[in-house]
Amino acid sequence: MTTSGDLSLPITESIDSEDTQADRQERMATSPGVELVFTQTATGQFLSFYWRLSDRYQISPNEVMQPNQRCFLPLSPASYQERLRSVLDDLIPLQFEYPFLVADQYLLLELTASPVLMPQEGATMVLLTGRPSRSIAQAEAYAFLQPLSIDRRATEVPTQQAANGHLSLRSTQTLTQTLTQTLTKIRQSLTLSEVQQRTVEGLGEGLGTNRCVLYLPDPTQLILEVVADYTRAHLSPIEYGELLLDNPLVQEAWTSGQPILTQIRLADGTQPTALLLATYYQDQPNGLLVLCPAERSYWNQAEQTWHEVADQVGTALGHALMFQSVRHLADELQRVNETLMQQHSDLEEARQQAEAASRLKSEFLANTSHELRTPLNGVIGFLKLVLDDMADDGEEKELFIQEAYRSATRLMEVIQDILDIAKIEAGKLQIDLNPVKLNELLSEVERMTYPMAQERHLSFEIRTPDTRDEIILYGNYQRLLQVMLNLVGNAIKFTHEGGVTISAEVIREKVVVQEEEMPGTVKISVADTGIGVSLEKQDQLFQTFNQIDGSRTRQYGGTGLGLAISQKLVEAMGGVVNFFSMGEGLGSTVTFTVPLYINPVMVAAALTDSADLLL
Repeated sequence: MTTSGDLSLPITESIDSEDTQADRQERMATSPGVELVFTQTATGQFLSFYWRLSDRYQISPNEVMQPNQRCFLPLSPASYQERLRSVLDDLIPLQFEYPFLVADQYLLLELTASPVLMPQEGATMVLLTGRPSRSIAQAEAYAFLQPLSIDRRATEVPTQQAANGHLSLRSTQTLTQTLTQTLTKIRQSLTLSEVQQRTVEGLGEGLGTNRCVLYLPDPTQLILEVVADYTRAHLSPIEYGELLLDNPLVQEAWTSGQPILTQIRLADGTQPTALLLATYYQDQPNGLLVLCPAERSYWNQAEQTWHEVADQVGTALGHALMFQSVRHLADELQRVNETLMQQHSDLEEARQQAEAASRLKSEFLANTSHELRTPLNGVIGFLKLVLDDMADDGEEKELFIQEAYRSATRLMEVIQDILDIAKIEAGKLQIDLNPVKLNELLSEVERMTYPMAQERHLSFEIRTPDTRDEIILYGNYQRLLQVMLNLVGNAIKFTHEGGVTISAEVIREKVVVQEEEMPGTVKISVADTGIGVSLEKQDQLFQTFNQIDGSRTRQYGGTGLGLAISQKLVEAMGGVVNFFSMGEGLGSTVTFTVPLYINPVMVAAALTDSADLLL
């Protein structure tokens, strides 16, 4: 008879990686009620095997795992493999008994089969744990494989009166049939609560009792607690209390293993006759049944079948408790497995990020080395021409010196970018904030970048709001100039036709910078009609060492640090940088905010088309 639950048991070889599989199986075999641990495929092939009693039967794990071995075999491999396949298909554990041929002996094994889940492979094998139940004859072994037939009418045999005046509720044969039916229902359950409830309902209905109550011991106290109860339909339910193990009658029933007939007091004040019967598993008491017979029935406490009730019910409870411990172990293994799988996923993601970062830094170093060598070669080359007196006249000599100076200036800019990003990543960038006049800043930007725009035949426009007095920012002049030159330089470099527009807008919203409250901010925008950036690549623009298109970097030059440095500098001054582009070939706009030092008085409305310009 098979039973199933809703539990999956994932196990991976990553768990306790320093232990061998045999060590883990030996530890599992020390669990209560477990002596035998092995794994098999759906075809019955043994992958591992451990049995504490293998020496007794003169078999070895290596022998069992050999193909076509005959020392440890299920009696019917086909039906046995059906159980293995159902476990793998449904991913649900299965608890069952099955006859095995073990070294020319027939053993009935109590087994719990659980699916083994491997990362990225699914369930490919079954973990089986259990113990031998008993030795059986060949005829009984083959009979065990036949379907069990139950005559339910046997439970309806009426009460018979004995000649000595005592009434026995059921004959031995009827009680055996009742027990068989009850145990069949119990074996259809895996959870402890179902086993408990079906036990009291099966015994209560099958024996025609008024009440049937099951008590289990509290491991932390010397008491027995109610875990399940049955009451006949015409009777009112009773709230049963705890039973103390030091009660003489309870102690006698608990320790002697004999049924005790006595009277008990219920919560409604009645004192019915009751039979106290301790249940046993592996020669140890594990529960107490309290059964109250019907009003006109009397039970013979010497009835031998009560011992079978105690043993069989105790065994069912023991198996359920064992399965519950296996379930807890499975839950813990599942938790550990999920943790390991998450760690594996995190490590894989970290590995991919590390590889991407390494690749980006390699590309960055290649581009940066080119950016360093180009102006350095210019400096060396032009100075070499001057030293070798290769100039035809004084004018050409001066031109060589100017080109050398220009190359040296470019070299200094690249080195300054590298030093800035190093300071930023080391957290050592410090910026002093002071009042900065917006007009002076924009004038210097125009002086340094307008010639570049003219060379490329681009329009160049600066728009500022009309105010009665100057707009004064709160920032660092050199760092703001560095940001503006980066943004405007990029706009000019990546624009082939059209132009570049710089605009400023006053936003009257108070902000706090370095614990000082400022009256508002100025949003400065640099818009171009250049090559733009695709939507999916825009989030990479501000990543350090990241150049979204290596071919463009080689075509246009640069280290790829400009936007990342600009973002960090603006954020250090209490501002925010944003990038907007509708896609490739559609131009782009970069905006950043700077705190206001003094709120200017406006003499005209703000630009009506500024929003359209920025977006």
